[in-house]
Amino acid sequence: MNTLSFISANFVARQVAYNMTQGWMQGETATQAFFSPLETFQTRFGAMLLEVKNMGFKAIDLWGAHLNPKWASPEHLELARESLKTHGLNVAGLAAFCNTLEQVEGFCGVASAVGAPIIAGGAPMLTEKRNEMIAILKHHNVKLALENHPEKTASEVLQLIGDGANGFVGTACDTGWWGTQGFSAPQAIRELKDHLLAVHLKDIKAAGAHDTCKFGDGIVDIQACAKTILEIGYAGPVGIEHEPEDHDPTQDVLESRNMLKTWLGN
Repeated sequence: MNTLSFISANFVARQVAYNMTQGWMQGETATQAFFSPLETFQTRFGAMLLEVKNMGFKAIDLWGAHLNPKWASPEHLELARESLKTHGLNVAGLAAFCNTLEQVEGFCGVASAVGAPIIAGGAPMLTEKRNEMIAILKHHNVKLALENHPEKTASEVLQLIGDGANGFVGTACDTGWWGTQGFSAPQAIRELKDHLLAVHLKDIKAAGAHDTCKFGDGIVDIQACAKTILEIGYAGPVGIEHEPEDHDPTQDVLESRNMLKTWLGN
């Protein structure tokens, strides 16, 4: 049975009052500014976790803006561990993009601290300094799950994964981005089945853009994705992802989760 996880990047627009008019970094910058002060961190981080718990989730994919190595001190990390334990949430993965080896090292440290087995996101350093990056991953015993964004086919992702570095490099299959690129998400899951470290289920309203929505309201066949997950025997974490810029995603996520539980037989 797959663990269903809430991806905390769903709240990207929360700290700008769901009026994110300047793109993703507007939300990320505001989120980091809100969560970084140590004196308020436990209260704010714990409140977010309580919301996720109250939605019925037992796992969370923790977005890097909620706990970022640029400012996450040992005290932050300890408070994060305490809050996760208090609310009974496991960390299925850390959602983060690593543009430098320093960031890879930092996010691996955060992942290790909160018990996240994978970092799911982009990592240009994998092609530029593959050996150095893999060495960092192995040192921390954290796996890299490459999340497809610009890639237009599953074959492109397979090329990035290469030999898989003995399982330390795989993929977090983002169905919404496959929809954006006009590629069949169920087909991508099937083609990438030997390297799946996570599946991020996301629906979008139209190809060529990335306006997320509740399952069934968009163009991605999420039910077929769930069917494919069962057919290939994938037993890893399945994250629910929906990052609207103009409204709270909570109700949409709850309805999407209920559909997904039915489709997966959870």
